[in-house]
Amino acid sequence: MASTLPDPTLCFVTNREQTGGRPLDVIVEAAVDGGVNMVQLRERDLPGGHLLNWAFRLRKITTGKALFIVNDRIDIAMLSGADGVQLGEEGIKIRDVRRIAGNSLMLGRSVHSLESAKIATWDGADFLVVGTIFPTGSHPGGVTAGPELISEIRDATDVPILAIGGVDETNIQQVTSAGANGAAVITAISRRPDPKSAAQLLLSLMSNRSDA
Repeated sequence: MASTLPDPTLCFVTNREQTGGRPLDVIVEAAVDGGVNMVQLRERDLPGGHLLNWAFRLRKITTGKALFIVNDRIDIAMLSGADGVQLGEEGIKIRDVRRIAGNSLMLGRSVHSLESAKIATWDGADFLVVGTIFPTGSHPGGVTAGPELISEIRDATDVPILAIGGVDETNIQQVTSAGANGAAVITAISRRPDPKSAAQLLLSLMSNRSDA
C-alpha cells in the first residue's frame, strides 16, 4: 500500500464550481498550506485528458505534503502517481482493482449503510467514506444519516472512517466523537474567504475533539 491515513485526516474534495470564482489549484494550495492532508480530485464532468491534466497539477501541489486520491478513475490515479482511489458504493470491486494496481494504491469505498461498510471491509477497503451525515447544499432535501451511522460502523470495523456530507466547523467534532478518523469536505473550505484559515480551524477542532 502506498500510505496510511494521517490521524486525524482532513480531506478536501474538489469541485471547481464551488470556489467562488477562484482557480481550483489556488484553493487546493491554500487548503494544503492550512493543513489539509488528503486531497481528492472529483471533477466528474471532465473528459479523461482534462482530468489527467488536473491530476498532474494537484499531484505536484500535494507531493510531500498531503495524500492525493482520485475519484473512481483507476487509470488517472496510476498515470498521475496518485496515492489512492476513492471508489463509489456501486463501483468496481476492490479485489478487481488490486488485480490492476496491486498494492500501489490506497483504496477507499463510499458507503451509506452498515451493511455496505461490512461488505467493503470484507472486500479489503483501506478506508471508508461514510455519508451523507448532515444536510448539504449539493443534495438539498436528501436523506441524512447523522453521526449515529458512524458509531454503528465504528463498532463493526477497525477500517479508518471519513465522514462526508455537510461537515463543517459547526459539527465536525460530532463526527470525530462518534468514531470517525476524519472528514471529507468541499464548501467548508472552498467557499470560505480564506481557505487556509478554514482548513486550520477544521483540523484544530478535530485534533481537540470532545467526547461529550
